[in-house]
Amino acid sequence: MSTHTDRYENAVARYFEAWNAAEPEARAKAVAAAWTPDGRYTDPLADAAGHERIGAVIAAAREQFPGFAFRLTGGVDGHHDTARFSWELVNGTDGSAPVAGSDVITLDAEGRIRSVLGFLDRVPQGA
Repeated sequence: MSTHTDRYENAVARYFEAWNAAEPEARAKAVAAAWTPDGRYTDPLADAAGHERIGAVIAAAREQFPGFAFRLTGGVDGHHDTARFSWELVNGTDGSAPVAGSDVITLDAEGRIRSVLGFLDRVPQGA
């Protein structure tokens, strides 16, 4: 059982590595490690396919929330090639988390992300 759990947790760890990569080169490497070449990311604000576009979505989010980091909240729940988890976007200065969401990811045989379906559970007022 733990090997399956590790597969999901490893994929989610790589996912957060990509979202938290500050430098463009590190972000490109992290996105390539986390997603398949034809991987997709979809949430209410974005629909991106391929490493370059996914990296651009991440870069835009980081520009909008400088000094913030994405953090897993709770555990990772997975079965077959699918996992779900919740996250929040945390302010490094005061610890507030104005944005939170839940994602469902689909993995390939190697444990890389084929698709992300993201849902926003909490967004800032006026956003």
